[in-house]
Amino acid sequence: MLNLLNLSTNGNMILAKLPEAYAIFDPIVDVMPVIPVFFLLLAFVWQAAVSFR
Repeated sequence: MLNLLNLSTNGNMILAKLPEAYAIFDPIVDVMPVIPVFFLLLAFVWQAAVSFR
């Protein structure tokens, strides 16, 4: 546990590497965690388009 706290305070992240067969999908996998944020922003844009009814 102490080692995990030391890594988090040091600013290093533990990232898993994809197998070599899936290395071409690495850029897509890097963007995937941001996709739910886009849906949240889409809800606000949609409501702004309909004047927040």
